[in-house]
Amino acid sequence: MTQLITADLVELDQNLGNSPEDVIRHLAGRVAANGRASEVEGLFTDAFAREQKTATGVPGGIAIPHCRSAAVTEPTLAMARLSQPVDFGAKDGPADLIFFIAAPAGADQEHLKLLSKLARSLIKKDFTGALRAASSREEIVELVDNALADKPAAAAAPETAAAASAAAGAASGGAASAGPRRLVAVTACPTGIAHTYMAADSLVAAAKEVGVDLQVETQGSSGAKPLDPAVIAAADAVIFAVDVDVRGKERFAGKPVINAPVKRGIDEPAKMVQEALDAADNPRAHRVPHFGAEEQAEREASEKGEHIGQKLKKALLTGVSYMIPFVAGGGLLIALGFLLAGFDIALGTKANDILANNSLVNLPDGNLALYLGTVFFKIGALSMGFLVPALAGYIAYAIADRPGIAPGFVAGAVSGFMGAGFLGGIVGGLLAGYIAHLIGTWSVPRWLRGLMPVVIIPLLASIIASGAMFLFLGGPIAAITVGLNTWLSGMSGASAVVLGIILGLMMCFDLGGPVNKVAYAFAVAGLGAGSATNQAPWQIMATVMAAGMVPPLAMALATVLDKKVFSLAERENGKAAWLLGASFISEGAIPFAAADPLRVIPASMVGGAVTGALTMAFGVTSQAPHGGIFVFFAIGNVVMFIVSILAGTVVTAIIVVALKRWAARKAVDTVESVPVTV
Repeated sequence: MTQLITADLVELDQNLGNSPEDVIRHLAGRVAANGRASEVEGLFTDAFAREQKTATGVPGGIAIPHCRSAAVTEPTLAMARLSQPVDFGAKDGPADLIFFIAAPAGADQEHLKLLSKLARSLIKKDFTGALRAASSREEIVELVDNALADKPAAAAAPETAAAASAAAGAASGGAASAGPRRLVAVTACPTGIAHTYMAADSLVAAAKEVGVDLQVETQGSSGAKPLDPAVIAAADAVIFAVDVDVRGKERFAGKPVINAPVKRGIDEPAKMVQEALDAADNPRAHRVPHFGAEEQAEREASEKGEHIGQKLKKALLTGVSYMIPFVAGGGLLIALGFLLAGFDIALGTKANDILANNSLVNLPDGNLALYLGTVFFKIGALSMGFLVPALAGYIAYAIADRPGIAPGFVAGAVSGFMGAGFLGGIVGGLLAGYIAHLIGTWSVPRWLRGLMPVVIIPLLASIIASGAMFLFLGGPIAAITVGLNTWLSGMSGASAVVLGIILGLMMCFDLGGPVNKVAYAFAVAGLGAGSATNQAPWQIMATVMAAGMVPPLAMALATVLDKKVFSLAERENGKAAWLLGASFISEGAIPFAAADPLRVIPASMVGGAVTGALTMAFGVTSQAPHGGIFVFFAIGNVVMFIVSILAGTVVTAIIVVALKRWAARKAVDTVESVPVTV
């Protein structure tokens, strides 16, 4: 196995700058200079992006910046002992010992385990003391190698644990005589290399100091060994020190719980252990929820800081995301039906008549294509019939969890019945969700709690939300929907082009972010209203999809037009961007935008506006909500669809190259500019 650290990867008593950015950039350069990364800038960008998510400073004057990066060619550890400490966000002040962990995007498990083991060693005072006292780089390498060869955490001596237990018993008036208290914990961080394991060992060490038996499940990159169910059952409380969702959270249902970011498990492990013990003794403590209203209450507690607009946006996007499979399958099947049976299959009762009077052994006029096309069309139409109920149902689900699904679906069905369309579905879903949530907060007798999520909440929320739709809201919303459809259907010429420009700008503004999602959700939600006689919703869908394909395709083209203005990592990303763009995955341009947003995003918006204007001007339609060029059979006027995309792609690529050539920015560090002491 490749050695993780060598003397050439160590800096001793150097001033590497005044900020984490300076230090990380320098160490990234050292890694690249030693042939362990293909480029400095790509590695620095990935590492600094990780640093901005969560500061990597930990108590004791230590920082562990780390990342996975496509620029890394082999797992590497670079270390610096700073003459001028730098603030990496630890509560106790700046750090003078910096360990930079650089892992390849596809690092193997053995290397990840070694890197994780090193991170665990950094909470040991004797190890960090030896690092500060070392007089040479070779001595540093030897200390690290020894740490990697040892077990991750040494067991406490029996007499020490006994003494701690006795002390804890004395402090609690003899309560310890009944045996040690038991806790379980889960630690996890986004990268899963350093903080996950450091938090685990810090919590275990803090628990041992007070005679508490704490067992931890580390959900990190080097794998996770689930806690024994018997251990979980015997635990008095659970600690979640995590920055990501806990896998298998339902295993801890009913246990008193302390939730905190993973870094707090490193900074304040003793406090977290004490808080868990206090929660175990408090019958009103927050607990890991079961499904239903309790889970909603937990989510609310974790989202207290969220703006009401953010909550609404999250609920709407949840509804759209669950609705898309109905739209995707239904839209493509309808398109196949039109391809085989013609557009007139949708007129009047023709489809129903054919299906009622014909079969495979009794084809209509002996026409197999007509019969199969009718079958495809009808399946697609039935699938599209779930569009509004699914939208409303899963909006309600996002607000009230599972008890909100049934009231939301019913409210969506009422909206469809009354002709209120997707606007009615949105209103009905929000109404059903908030009513279900409100009912779920009622204090009811214990014997009634089991009926709340499966009977009481769905029943009452359905009556109230759907009743409101029938009595008060459905009619006005239906009138608005009719007006909107009439306005869209009447769009032509300049007004249609302006709408195309606006949609194109929105799709390319944040490449899969909130603005992009609003435009996409608008197009998908209205797709079900399209028909052979009202193709405006299909035109909007085509415009949104075409404009969203432009940024990744343009970045791919730009890397071909002028390789010199792009880094090696960007050129590699450009190869993948061809397929991502062709598939309508706007996020394929994000690596380029993250590295150079002031050039890439404006250029993308210009190209998206061009494409949006052209698709609307040429009346291009799409009955599929996704798929890009691969759903060509669902696209009307496919030639102009391609022409519009090519036009926007070329415009954006030329602008990006021009900006990178002539709107110069400060040069970045290169491998050659990084001083390396040997």
